[in-house]
Amino acid sequence: QVQLVESGGGLVQAGGSLRLSCVASGRTLSPYNMGWFRQAPGKERDVVAAINWSSGITIYADSVKGRFTISRDNAKNTMYLQMNSLKPEDTAVYICAAGPRTSDYYTSGRSRTYDSWGQGTQVTVSS
Repeated sequence: QVQLVESGGGLVQAGGSLRLSCVASGRTLSPYNMGWFRQAPGKERDVVAAINWSSGITIYADSVKGRFTISRDNAKNTMYLQMNSLKPEDTAVYICAAGPRTSDYYTSGRSRTYDSWGQGTQVTVSS
């Protein structure tokens, strides 16, 4: 498995920005999909964005398209989530995940395909 550590969460006003980071260790990431998920109190864990580490193909939840950007730095084994135009409904614990990829041309957004999870970082957006 991959060890994952998130950082960058915090409290921000609506309309503001945050950048989350996820540092991975333990394995090379080329065989993996990497993703950001979020979970609000009383709600299910949902994918926010994910990236195929080998090909760079990305997917986004409809609710964040145009506002969030997922990226990776191979040299640093680090994944980022740039979050702009934040809304109160973006408030959640944001969790980094890694899972084996099946293809260069497919990036999974299904949580059951991810087998390594970070501890999460809290993002709170005030209105």
